[in-house]
Amino acid sequence: MSDLSLRQLTVAYGRKGAAATVRALDLEVPSGQLVSLLGPSGCGKTTTMRAVAGLLAPRAGSIVLGGEDITTTPAHKRDIGLVFQSYALFPHLSAFENVAFGLRLRKVGEAELKRRVDEALASVNLAELAHRLPAQLSGGQQQRVALARAMVIRPRLLLLDEPLSNLDAALRLEMRAEVRRLQRTLGTTMLYVTHDQDEALALSDRIVVMRAGRIEQDAAPAELYERPATPFVAAFMGHENLFEWRGGALHGPRGAVPLALNGAAVAGGGMPVTHLAWRPAQVPVVAAGASGSLAGRVLARSYLGEAVQYLVDTPLGPVKGSAGPQAPWQEGDAVAVQLDPARAARIAHSESGRSGP
Repeated sequence: MSDLSLRQLTVAYGRKGAAATVRALDLEVPSGQLVSLLGPSGCGKTTTMRAVAGLLAPRAGSIVLGGEDITTTPAHKRDIGLVFQSYALFPHLSAFENVAFGLRLRKVGEAELKRRVDEALASVNLAELAHRLPAQLSGGQQQRVALARAMVIRPRLLLLDEPLSNLDAALRLEMRAEVRRLQRTLGTTMLYVTHDQDEALALSDRIVVMRAGRIEQDAAPAELYERPATPFVAAFMGHENLFEWRGGALHGPRGAVPLALNGAAVAGGGMPVTHLAWRPAQVPVVAAGASGSLAGRVLARSYLGEAVQYLVDTPLGPVKGSAGPQAPWQEGDAVAVQLDPARAARIAHSESGRSGP
């Protein structure tokens, strides 16, 4: 059962007639799931969330939450929790009072309010810091207060807009695990906006990749990672070696090289393959002249600890590959790369590009 349904949602900024930022978007968010909106800046993901929150009025379409059409319902009556990138805590209020704020607005009795605030702070491991002001808390602790404040009102839906982007790398990993734990424990339906692929993969039940106000692919994390539906999704999800495939050959910016596909030349959906894509880790860099390889020359070398990543100039154009940490090749050296079609993502690109669960 869907908790949130967006039906032909269209949103635009500015005057009537201005180009739409979100265009005829259809989306279903099942009850109790965490669904991420993922994409580059300007793709429409935050605009979509703002429309769901009631902060933007759609030009067309509808927003249905729990079976109720809330398209024109004022924001404060939607029973939706919000967690912002900037935390938006009241600096003069303690952690306890920040969390209690929404309950006080709802005129919850003092005994019930204290019980619920204490539970919310305990759920984010901040019970002992309830008396502290935001300035006395770390960035991660402030984000936990923001999460507790959003959840304590027991919203039907929780919206999170880039909530971890202001944290350092270690805290992001910690808070990523915290958000997922809370979501699973409480069973709250969440819509999560991010531009970070790793974050979306780690957190989500489903990921919706957006581009130019439309959905490119809507899929489970593993499917999105392994079977991108369009060249855009493939490139965005880290398949940096993306080439058109036609006539039994790969076609790159510099030329074409023969490459046979074992079995039928179709992608997962049974459509003819139009592109092949590899992540750098799927492309071994080997000694020049190795059997079954494509000759090239090293343009750049990056030591990554567990591996060395190479940018190699080939007859196709630049190819990114990798080798072990002891790989000896330096800039200018002759090498070869192995583009194994069995390791490639097969893409059958159509104009719609839409893929759903």
